[in-house]
Amino acid sequence: MVKTNTPVQIGSHTVKNRITFAPTVKFDFTDESGMANEKLIAHYAERAKGGCGLICVEATAVTPGGRFGKNHMGLWCDEQIAGHKEITAGCHAYGAVVIIQLNHTGYTSNPECGPAIGSSAVTRQGFRGEYTTVEMSLGDVHAMQQSFVDAAVRAKKAGYDGVQLHGCHGYLINQFMAPSANFRTDAYGGPAENRARFCSEIIAKIRELCGPEFLISVRTSGCDSTLEDAIAVAEEYVKAGCEYLQISSGMSSLAAVAPFFDPKVTDIQSLGAYFKAHFNGRVPVSCVGGLTEPEQIHYLIEQEYVDTVDVAKAILADPGFANAVIEGTPYTRCYGCRVCQYGPFTAHQCPAEAKRLRG
Repeated sequence: MVKTNTPVQIGSHTVKNRITFAPTVKFDFTDESGMANEKLIAHYAERAKGGCGLICVEATAVTPGGRFGKNHMGLWCDEQIAGHKEITAGCHAYGAVVIIQLNHTGYTSNPECGPAIGSSAVTRQGFRGEYTTVEMSLGDVHAMQQSFVDAAVRAKKAGYDGVQLHGCHGYLINQFMAPSANFRTDAYGGPAENRARFCSEIIAKIRELCGPEFLISVRTSGCDSTLEDAIAVAEEYVKAGCEYLQISSGMSSLAAVAPFFDPKVTDIQSLGAYFKAHFNGRVPVSCVGGLTEPEQIHYLIEQEYVDTVDVAKAILADPGFANAVIEGTPYTRCYGCRVCQYGPFTAHQCPAEAKRLRG
């Protein structure tokens, strides 16, 4: 039986266990420079020390205009490489495989940072009130693809084992793959193969420039607009060279997905299970979704519903959560606060962290 502490092969890398630290943005940890600083370096090293097999560093902007806010980590210039070298060194010291999530927020971009751009012109509510996004020209599309590729090359120079392309949660890559946001009539719109093309071409170019050992992952939507369509898009990613799929939500409701046959598996976790069943060992698949209890994690892995589990809040609350799950030892539980210390632009303090520090 596969156990939570069973190593897993992801691309050319052997990951020591099945618990991964999900990419969670640390708002206000950096400044307008987008540099990785001592606070970020220590944050990731502590989670690696805590036993995570794989760490996916938070959504990192590939252009200044694609940030969530002014204080958002980036890899859009060579000057930012040095700080990231410290992050990778800190994670590798504890035996973790470490990748970085590359992102552009697209039409959800913060107006203080850049214009609202996307696969198509869409009228929506957001930071700007009601507004219509700017449809990217072909020239814009190709320039943005190059920005992702350039950031991946910098990631390799910084010592990352690979990258993850952020293709869910309504951001730019998700906007291209989702029929609800992509109305293009050129090679980047229409059938699933075309809607996947924006990301697939990025994957292929990264593989060309970064080589066969460099891990390429996509965090993709499992339900845009249907489960079947989302899987068809992911097939294109895998054909292009994606070696690891981490499945989350996108721009469509989870109600579009049929209930999973096992009631112990939540709707969002079931997306990973459906993808795992489809890809059937061709690439490892991870799921997300409120994974704060060791019993949940062990169950998903031992039933082989997924290959890895993507854990966020539990590891934010206690950096040693992964070790606690594997060893069956006590840990500090996440309180599930409505306002999280690690959320955007808040002075809230984490009570779980305070309890842990008090001993």
